[in-house]
Amino acid sequence: MNGKLQELLHIIICMIIVLRTESSYVDITYVESAVAKGAVCLDGSPPAYHLDKGSGDGTNNWLIHLEVVLLDIFLFHCNIIRISKIGTGGGWCNNVTTCISRANGHLGSSKHMSNRTMFFGIANNDPQFNPDFYNWNRVVVRYCDGASFTGDIEAVDPATNLYYRGARVFVAVMEDLLDKGMKNAKNVILTGCSAGGLASMLHCDRFKDLLPMGTNVKCMADAGFFLNVKDVSGNRRFEDFINDVVETHGSAKNLPLSCTSKMKPGLYYFTISLYNLSKFDDKWTKFLQCFFPQQVVQEIQTPLFIVNAAYDAWQVSIYYIKNVLAPAIADPSGIWYNCTTDIRNCSTAQLQTLHGFRKEFLNEFSAIGTSITRGYFINSCFAHCQTEMQITCLQTIAKAVGDWFFDRSPFQTIDCPYPCDKTCNNLVLQPQKDSIA
Repeated sequence: MNGKLQELLHIIICMIIVLRTESSYVDITYVESAVAKGAVCLDGSPPAYHLDKGSGDGTNNWLIHLEVVLLDIFLFHCNIIRISKIGTGGGWCNNVTTCISRANGHLGSSKHMSNRTMFFGIANNDPQFNPDFYNWNRVVVRYCDGASFTGDIEAVDPATNLYYRGARVFVAVMEDLLDKGMKNAKNVILTGCSAGGLASMLHCDRFKDLLPMGTNVKCMADAGFFLNVKDVSGNRRFEDFINDVVETHGSAKNLPLSCTSKMKPGLYYFTISLYNLSKFDDKWTKFLQCFFPQQVVQEIQTPLFIVNAAYDAWQVSIYYIKNVLAPAIADPSGIWYNCTTDIRNCSTAQLQTLHGFRKEFLNEFSAIGTSITRGYFINSCFAHCQTEMQITCLQTIAKAVGDWFFDRSPFQTIDCPYPCDKTCNNLVLQPQKDSIA
């Protein structure tokens, strides 16, 4: 069998597997009552979520997932996932221009969201792929604010009609779910991927405080451990970008107080404009680092599990416009193009740079500590949002999260460097001009 025919056969088989394991469609719910509270998407439309009700012994258990993978093409074979267009998590908008653009699509307006969606990975209703949470009340909260649910600016500029209200959206959606039965929950887990994974850490303790005492509440973040490091040109462009996000959305007061209250001027890289933060005292004037998880995780009191690829595809790839290690602006000659869209194409020198990124990741990740309430699965894959993937080999992650959540066994695993892990389903990216940043 020639190579092309064999590859085609693998793709056909995998398409059949995906089709056979897809969940049924789940309808959207608009939180119309949130509008009166000012808890709205960027364009002023009501927030929304999808709820697939639990059954059997999962009736009183809830899984809340912040955003979900949106796929145009999602095919895999052997140990490679080929993606022609994918939006995971949702990124952020960092100024009026990018937020206006976002407000005209599903990541900034519920008017543009699909009425139904399928649940994959950790939100799936198939016990084969989701053995511990398949029959829980599973909720996918749509992401429509552009700042990981942290923004809250009261004033609305009539010239733009943009609403920076992500923090209000988070609370309004959770209050609606409490009324739908989550207030009677026995077990609850807050999860998210990418920008949603970051949000699940930033909001973890606040989320627990919304639930009655005695509820078993834990959090899980997938691909949300973003680094504040220099890119391949030696600049901290991602830091600049996040600074703009925090300033644009007025996120200061909604970053974890356990972090911001301890920060001192010497710990910050930036002093930002206080045009919308004048009511706060000096300790709020420099807070950028509290948007980065390495400054937050050590203070989170709620049990936390982190899933992350040490060679996270979003952070290292030029496929995304505003990433960390090799954004296109830092690589004008395109030297990193082939490497960061397919890790198999990396030169020896480029692999050394990626290994250096992994080393920095593990150094920053050590902030999570060694408490048994902490769980983690850090592998050496070129991947992003692995808990949303519908792939049999990722059952290992699902089992690890389940064992940790139910205290069956602790799980704290860090993989060896690439390419030692032969179970990885590494992404092969085919960039789009409109890739989500």
